Amino acid sequence: MYPVTLEPLSMTTRDGVRLDADVYRPENQASETFPVLLMRQPYGRAIASTVVYAHPRWYASQGYIVVIQDVRGRGSSEGEFKLFATEVDDGEDTVNWAASLPGSNGTVGMYGFSYQGMTQLYAAARRPEALQALCPAMLAYDLYNDWAYEGGAFCLQAGMAWAVQLAAETARLNGDVEAYGELAAAARHLPIHDVIPSQPAVLDRLAPGSFYHDWVENSQGDEPYWQELVPNLTDVDLPMLHVGGWFDPYLRGSLNLFHRVASESSPLQMQSPQHLYVGPWGHLPWNRRVGALDFGPEAASPIDRLQIRWFNQFLKGMDTGLLAEQPVQLFEMGRNHWRGFDAWPDMQSRVDATALNVYRLESNGLATMREDCGHLVKMRGETVEADYAMAEDVIVHDPWRPVPSQGGHNSFPNGPFERGAIDGRSDVVTYTTEPLGEEIAIAGDLILSIYCDSDAPSFDICAVLSEVHGDGRVFNFSQGYLRVAESEKLSVDEPYRVTLQSTCICIPQGHALRLSVSASCFPAYAVNPGNGQHPNVTAQIENQVITLRILTGGTAPSMLVLPLA
Repeated sequence: MYPVTLEPLSMTTRDGVRLDADVYRPENQASETFPVLLMRQPYGRAIASTVVYAHPRWYASQGYIVVIQDVRGRGSSEGEFKLFATEVDDGEDTVNWAASLPGSNGTVGMYGFSYQGMTQLYAAARRPEALQALCPAMLAYDLYNDWAYEGGAFCLQAGMAWAVQLAAETARLNGDVEAYGELAAAARHLPIHDVIPSQPAVLDRLAPGSFYHDWVENSQGDEPYWQELVPNLTDVDLPMLHVGGWFDPYLRGSLNLFHRVASESSPLQMQSPQHLYVGPWGHLPWNRRVGALDFGPEAASPIDRLQIRWFNQFLKGMDTGLLAEQPVQLFEMGRNHWRGFDAWPDMQSRVDATALNVYRLESNGLATMREDCGHLVKMRGETVEADYAMAEDVIVHDPWRPVPSQGGHNSFPNGPFERGAIDGRSDVVTYTTEPLGEEIAIAGDLILSIYCDSDAPSFDICAVLSEVHGDGRVFNFSQGYLRVAESEKLSVDEPYRVTLQSTCICIPQGHALRLSVSASCFPAYAVNPGNGQHPNVTAQIENQVITLRILTGGTAPSMLVLPLA
């Protein structure tokens, strides 16, 4: 390991804006040159994403020049901060500047998660010659579907919390003591109960230029605002180490990116190696304890050492053995170890009732009232026309007392939590297997095909998949959400498709699987007003009661499809 020195340095962008960085250098040994590792972030460069990564000094000690830069308008960098607006130009300029630093060998790799992951993709879009490898973690590829909205529903809690955090940082940089204090208070008690919950007054007053207002106003994914923010990776071909978490709100973004660059059927398919690691983590931190569970010593983050191996392979030309390993490494919860795959584990068979990984929903109509009245029954070769009784479970969603969000991937804190009390509510319908006669291993994408009907012009479907322990405790491990607008309502003989968060888990013998369905999950998602209007513009006083009928059996074979590993 090298001793490390720190030097603050600045560069000037093509339009004359000064960007500041901390540069960590290995002390030069006999005029050695080193590759550069670059992180561009908006939170003040001293933090350097140490909430999930080792300090830059550790990376520099491995024989790298490490550059941690404040993006435009953040930290001490000049200019106006506007979410992602200048990251393509600034990213290209920064890569070229970093490659020319004294002691650099002219090659650059980038690392970072969340916003810092996005800056990697934007910089890569210009294909600067010096940029040779990326490690994008927990990010979006499509900002609308992978970050701001899920299943058409606005991710209220996550979006508002981030907007308040960035607005508070702006107030701090401006020296506005009163605004900072008010925003800091709002961060600890989010104003989710304002007149229009999606439009908190504190952001209207103190952050009128926040990206948040754009996110609320542009509620459809096909609007130009969102399309312009999708990183253009056409003709980009770089080795990427993709990192995600089973309880991360942006896992679908990490997987979306990985599939687009690694799949042979994708127009963005790259020839360079693409590896994927998904751990049992929320957005932060990345350690063995997530939510209410301890996933054991193997769940402690291997990412720092892994990233050094990745950069040694592609920036230093060392054979680290990575290319001989299976490119997809998934942490299997339950057994609490890492499993290797040659590719992402797709569904092993068609999504139909002849697949052995299909569970049908059964009920006697009282599954909202009693946990023993709703069942998940594994299908063993029968067809969808199999004769089992048709029933309906009726959920009454009262906007005064929406079903609360707890854990999962889109509520804070992230992770698994005991949700037995939530499942006991009469506005949550549960379907549970018998105690398993043998363990089952699940890996990949989960799909709920559900027949339902509502008296409201618009309604939501929240689906949570949990493990029921032998002592009755219930811990969630996957969740999905779908907002059905009036124009998207199907006839009663057509199923809705709800995509749940991908996972990798082993459920042991004696435990059970449970599917919980509700019509709300607040404040993770804005409450659907039920009147056909979008929640982002609807006052609380206008919210209406929604009756949702879940159909099972007969001609409405609602089914849960699981990818067995």
